[in-house]
Amino acid sequence: MKVTVLVVLLAWGLTSYAQVSDFDHISFRKADSIAMSYKGFSLEDMPKLSGKLVANLDTDIERFRAIYMWTCTNIANDYDLFKKHKRKRKRYMDDSLKLAEWNKELSEILFDKLLKRKKTICTGYAYVLKQLSKFAGIRCRIIDGFARTNTISIDGFSLPNHSWTAVQLNGKWYLCDATWASGVSNVDTGDFKFEYNNGFFLTAPELFVKNHYPADLRWTLLAEDQIPSFDAFLEGPLIYGEAYKVLEEHSTPQKMHNTVNTKETITFQYQLQNKVNTDKVQLVIDSGINNKKMNANPKIGTDNSMTITHQFQKTGLYDVHLLINDEYITTYVFEVIE
Repeated sequence: MKVTVLVVLLAWGLTSYAQVSDFDHISFRKADSIAMSYKGFSLEDMPKLSGKLVANLDTDIERFRAIYMWTCTNIANDYDLFKKHKRKRKRYMDDSLKLAEWNKELSEILFDKLLKRKKTICTGYAYVLKQLSKFAGIRCRIIDGFARTNTISIDGFSLPNHSWTAVQLNGKWYLCDATWASGVSNVDTGDFKFEYNNGFFLTAPELFVKNHYPADLRWTLLAEDQIPSFDAFLEGPLIYGEAYKVLEEHSTPQKMHNTVNTKETITFQYQLQNKVNTDKVQLVIDSGINNKKMNANPKIGTDNSMTITHQFQKTGLYDVHLLINDEYITTYVFEVIE
């Protein structure tokens, strides 16, 4: 697999500090209220919708927030179409003509469903954000790349499997994923539940790259020496959507699968967005036979860094889950040997 390696930092105004905390001084209450007031508005006339969403807002960040919030709360993820697209791409992997025909057919299906039923997949979410932003005079780009979740297999990655967006605000680029922010799809039934996750709005690039690996590496928004290799991306731990609500960065362990010795000290390190109740930070140790939940006894620094240490007393294979506020944050696998 070839991945474009072009990192042009100064010309693009890219910085690893481009994240939502840049706008802590701005309230999104008005923008969110406006977005909700146009719930159900048609997508048939996007210039009109964009105009209504941004008309009474003073800054680009508020305007984009209204557009983003409307997109996330009005468009449903079409999981059945996602699965169909995945099957077709696998079937036509070695037939470029049939793959091109399917992609053309998909575009027609996708935009018909998007405009008439407000159901789509990631490409549709990114398209809506880009178009509504364009009519509001805001630069927004669709980013194609590779995504990892607990429901998406990381085996056999050869073509980008996800799309998200980058938006330029005050001369800096920021990352968002309206698809994952909008809600949750039931992988068994295909049903979709709107459940907004604000963690995917202007996410810190250091965390975003754990689940999103752009085909053009400029769009990691990271300095060249901070960009992980594609193999490192694939080998990384599972990081769940709930992590984006509480973490700003995940540091260690850097891999999903780890081999350690008995009584070896394992260090888990994170950067929190805000302080958390230490009683609500737990580790679940699953040996396949026993499932043990315990307080992680984290150490929280004055800079909101969080460190957890653990030792395994017995050999074996263990799944280790970090929970905060009873929500799954990360998962690792440890093979413990003598």
